[in-house]
Amino acid sequence: MTTMSTLLIFAAAIVLMVVAIARWKVHPFLAILGTAILLAALLGIPFTDIPDVIGKGFGGVFSGIALVIIFGTLIGRVLERTGGAVALARAVERVVGKRHPRLAMMLIGWIVSIPVFCDSGFVLVSPIGKSLAKRSGTSPIPLMLALAAGLFASHVFIPPTPGPVAAAGMVGLENNLLLVIGLGAIISLLSLVPAYFFAGRFGKLGTEDSGASEDSESQQMSCSAALAFLPIVLPIVLMALGSVASLVTMPENVAAVFTFLGKPVIALMLALLSCLPLLMRQKKLGEFHDITSNALKTAGPIIFITAAGGVLGAVVTASGFVDVIKESGDSLKMLGVVFPFLIAAILKSAQGSSTVAITATASMMGMFSDSGSMMNALGFTSPLAAALMVMAIGAGAMTVSHANDSYFWVVTGFGGIKPRDGYRTMTLMTLIMGITAIALIALAAAILPI
Repeated sequence: MTTMSTLLIFAAAIVLMVVAIARWKVHPFLAILGTAILLAALLGIPFTDIPDVIGKGFGGVFSGIALVIIFGTLIGRVLERTGGAVALARAVERVVGKRHPRLAMMLIGWIVSIPVFCDSGFVLVSPIGKSLAKRSGTSPIPLMLALAAGLFASHVFIPPTPGPVAAAGMVGLENNLLLVIGLGAIISLLSLVPAYFFAGRFGKLGTEDSGASEDSESQQMSCSAALAFLPIVLPIVLMALGSVASLVTMPENVAAVFTFLGKPVIALMLALLSCLPLLMRQKKLGEFHDITSNALKTAGPIIFITAAGGVLGAVVTASGFVDVIKESGDSLKMLGVVFPFLIAAILKSAQGSSTVAITATASMMGMFSDSGSMMNALGFTSPLAAALMVMAIGAGAMTVSHANDSYFWVVTGFGGIKPRDGYRTMTLMTLIMGITAIALIALAAAILPI
């Protein structure tokens, strides 16, 4: 099979997957899995080997990153149900809100969406923005856009949000989440700079009645901000200790304990346990069963979509596709991080889900340590390089939010933005954020020793 025919088959498979999800409304799990099996057959993997390739790709996700996704989703659900997300928002508002309401809402969104899905975060926190706008005598639209940007940035870049967590696992960084969190924090905050000024342009934009009470956040039970911050800060501290144990000479037993606590699955499990005082204080410990059930309903589809992506990645590796790419010259290598950015952006724009765009793209890239992966073909063979690849995928997955994205309608609906104004506000803002992020990531890839 020639290089050109292989590339055309791969491109056609991606187009088929996009059309199946966006036009034919096939569930992403079936669309990605079906595309992987079809691609395996077309790229010449022996039929007798295809079941083993499917099993390897599918099972790898469950042995690696599935528990991390579940624990991260559970923490987010607890913070939603107990009012912890609102407590986080109120804490930031008290520090920043009076003088800089737009900055306050952006930071609130950025913090809240680390454990909480951006859609839920906007619904929970937008009433605070409206009441803040009323008290400060400003238009609520800039505050709503700033909140939307802050939520979206951490949603696509920072674990334990399921998308970035899944991508980290797929590229081989499941035990190095601290690196992904650190880079994600930097890139997401920098991408918010133009969004901050962009949101400020719409102070005179007309609003619609969203149907939500500006004081609806008062319905949330009072909650300790310290207890709400604990499940976010604790896993980061534990993972940092795990990294220190591998870098600094210390007694062997101490290093073993730090290494154990620093494993992402252990760190997030302990973070989930740290939610128990929050549940007890709010007298919601009896609701933990329902919270867990709801969280598993949310995490389940994400895990299965990620597993289907794992099959796609295994097919790409087993088919020898990467060898063909290597032989085709340096054209793709020259694109570097822009290549996964473009794939993720196409998937995001076509079908709307950032999580699907992230997991599908990451599955194609494969693990940085695998000589047969796309990652290796592009020259990204170190943990830092893999983390930059995750960032590039996240940047693509925010480019752009429009009418096929549920978050677009959450922001316009609950934010009081007229639907006809959604494209020149939300859509254009996410385009600016995505372009800014990939420019920064490409610059980092050019100057860092990867």
